[in-house]
Amino acid sequence: MNMLTENRLPVLPLKGTVLMHGGQTELIITGTASALFDRMTRSGQHNAIAVTIKDYDENKNLKEEDFHRTGVFVNITAAIKGDDHIKLKMDLIERAYIKEFFFEDSDVYADYELQPDTPDLSEVEQIEMLDYMKKLAHEIAENFRGSVSMLKILDRIDTVTKMIGFSVQYLSMTIAEKQELLEERSLHKRGIKFIDDLLKQKESVKLQIEMAQKFNENTNNQYRKAMLREQLKEIQKELNEDSPSKKKKDYRQMINEAELPEDIRASALEEVDKLEAQGPNGHEEGMIRTYLDLILALPWFKGPEKAIDLEKARKILDEQHYGLDKVKERIIQHLAVLKLTDKKRGTILLLEGPPGTGKTSLGKSIAEALGRKYVRISLGGVKDEAEIRGHRRTYIGALPGRVISGMKKAGEKDPVFVLDEIDKLMAAYNGDPASALLEVLDPEQNNSFTDHYLDLPYDLSDVFFIATANTVSSIPGPLLDRMEVISISSYTNLEKYHIAVDHLIPEVLEEHGITAEQLQFEESAVNAVISDYTREAGVRGLKKQLAAVARKATEKIAADGPETKISVKAEDLEEILGHKTVRLEDALKHITPGIVTGLAWTPVGGDILFIESTFMPGNGELILTGQLGDVMKESARISVSLIRSRMANQIHHFKFNENDLHIHVPSGSTPKDGPSAGITLFTSLASLLTGKTVDPETAMTGEITLRGSVLPVGGIKEKVLAAHRAGIKKIIMSAENRQDLKDIPCDVRESLEFVFIETIEELIKEALDIELPGPEILYMHSDSTKNVNFSN
Repeated sequence: MNMLTENRLPVLPLKGTVLMHGGQTELIITGTASALFDRMTRSGQHNAIAVTIKDYDENKNLKEEDFHRTGVFVNITAAIKGDDHIKLKMDLIERAYIKEFFFEDSDVYADYELQPDTPDLSEVEQIEMLDYMKKLAHEIAENFRGSVSMLKILDRIDTVTKMIGFSVQYLSMTIAEKQELLEERSLHKRGIKFIDDLLKQKESVKLQIEMAQKFNENTNNQYRKAMLREQLKEIQKELNEDSPSKKKKDYRQMINEAELPEDIRASALEEVDKLEAQGPNGHEEGMIRTYLDLILALPWFKGPEKAIDLEKARKILDEQHYGLDKVKERIIQHLAVLKLTDKKRGTILLLEGPPGTGKTSLGKSIAEALGRKYVRISLGGVKDEAEIRGHRRTYIGALPGRVISGMKKAGEKDPVFVLDEIDKLMAAYNGDPASALLEVLDPEQNNSFTDHYLDLPYDLSDVFFIATANTVSSIPGPLLDRMEVISISSYTNLEKYHIAVDHLIPEVLEEHGITAEQLQFEESAVNAVISDYTREAGVRGLKKQLAAVARKATEKIAADGPETKISVKAEDLEEILGHKTVRLEDALKHITPGIVTGLAWTPVGGDILFIESTFMPGNGELILTGQLGDVMKESARISVSLIRSRMANQIHHFKFNENDLHIHVPSGSTPKDGPSAGITLFTSLASLLTGKTVDPETAMTGEITLRGSVLPVGGIKEKVLAAHRAGIKKIIMSAENRQDLKDIPCDVRESLEFVFIETIEELIKEALDIELPGPEILYMHSDSTKNVNFSN
């Protein structure tokens, strides 16, 4: 079948190049294109459309979408046939736009129309543009040898189109840029774009020349220095002035003299053999020397056994940390086990608690109590497995992991090793560091821990590992299972006071260069800072506020002289620290029905939250706002169901199908979830619909069920301490949570009233002073005002 018509020509597919009309070129074709040319020759056809393929794949059959739509109408003037190719000489006549492609076996044909340049430049403007192009081309070509012949051709070109067609093949432009230049029909825009490309090429050539000159200068300097060093060595040998300090390390002797296990010594000596085989300037010499330095620096054998003095340990913990009695007792018990069993396996503890409660400093105190070296690495945000296991030495710039680097820094086999913020490890495309820690923290495996860089088994079983975390919820189960968790709870205001007086104030004074005589905090001032300017689980914010007071005092002492003495009282704090933190009584001064105080647990300690309810005309919809999670939304729906089933006789004036209920939990930017707000949500709706208010100094926590039971929840200690900090006087919770009060400090327990309930009937009686009928009376009949008793 003959595919050729008047406006249809064969397509020459171009791979990795773009032809420009207005010039001449030579092109080598192979494969199917070569076969096509043979058939063109036999039919007397010498014209074709050269079109660039977008993304060439030799294994894929070409389709219409694989070609650009704009190509070049070419006339083949000569052909030289080789063994497996044909070299064509072609005139690039004019730009051609492909209207439609046709495919016959492996051949491609196209209907086309010619698209000459739009002559939007006057003859004078074309001459000026052409002269400027030639000037730029001369400036570029002068930097290359053998460019004289090409410049002669350039000088004979008489149109902008021909100039572009000839020159573009020598410029470093991408295929996309060349295709864009071909498709531009405006002669003015096309010329401006080509001039921009010439200017970019000029700057690129200039930069390459400068870099080459610098490289040659550096190479010459390095060669000269190397020659001078060799000459210096020969001169020193002649004068017998070889400096021992300048000699390279004798690694073979150092390894033989070092205390190393035999298998480690053998591996190290193999590396020495490689180093000696490298010669003086081997490309791996530096890498091998760094590796051998690491082997020699690591502690391979445990030193003399250090006796564990429990009384000394207890004294150090008491001196450096106020409160935390149960935590310190757990640590002392752990040390007692170490002392009595003298077991070889290391210890792995996880200190879990809110920020600022002294987890990291406890690790330092334990190291001091045991008389061991202290090493700390921060794992917050680490997302590369190589940070734990190291890089393989095949990579340039490889380093050992943080564990082996920490052991090298310690210089002892049994340090106290703190893994800070272990809950903030992150998995990423380059591995999961938490999984890499499984071997480190497993007493059954860490006696042969293998770092990728060291590539030798290293015994970590004598290390006392202490991990710290704000919450265990984000720690993978297998990793958490390898550690003994010790929970550190929030501090009470009394504990914060003693911590401030005994630890924080002396530290702040020392940091600001002032003495206790120059700046004194009265007891009322410290308590005011704690109660009015901080509301946190730890003491980090407290230290910041004390530091702010110290800065103000430092300014006055620097101005008035070192003899100045300042005493800070509670009434001075507003001038120094600004307005007080909003208190509970301020927030709920004008209490209204529907507002109830709840208790919440967060990874940074307990907190209070307010649940607000209102209603408006509607169609019975329940609206929930405040970034509530699915569990909390379900508690709200359960609350509505309980209200409608248990309190119908109390709120018969309210029509649910004619009103919308809206529940909101403030701090809308903070996500909230969990079942412990169940009774608070229920009480909020009950308060709204009965018109009775709830005492703002009463807070509550507990889960509710559809049968009206109040279930226990977790985090009681943190929640109670948060309520105490906020000025709450009464707390309502499930009766099953009564046993959790034993973990709460006595001074906090004595200052609060606790009410334990089991059903919503008891809840409503306590919170709103409303007597509800028992669960056997479920609802009011829709056609009667009498109670329906299903027990009869």
